[in-house]
Amino acid sequence: MVFSSTIDRVDWNTRLVSGDAIAEITRLKAGDGGPTSVGGATLAGAAMRAGLIDEYALATHPVLVGGGTPFFTALDSWVNLDLVETRTFPGGVVLTRYETRR
Repeated sequence: MVFSSTIDRVDWNTRLVSGDAIAEITRLKAGDGGPTSVGGATLAGAAMRAGLIDEYALATHPVLVGGGTPFFTALDSWVNLDLVETRTFPGGVVLTRYETRR
């Protein structure tokens, strides 16, 4: 699923949503839509603030950058997490998965 107000079509097994992304994610979670992945700092931040994320998968790459869009923007309250998996890949990439503690 792609949430965008600037594109008019998508390929493969993707659905385009141009309306309220948070309302659509809420609708999908209420139904039997299966797992949904959210990527991109702006959309993920909005989903975090709405309390819609059940699991976080963070890939840490061994590179330092001096700019960009912060992934975790200001939140109204803390998000408590439980670590469920840690994996290390060649080249030093580390994947950590957390579940939201409710």
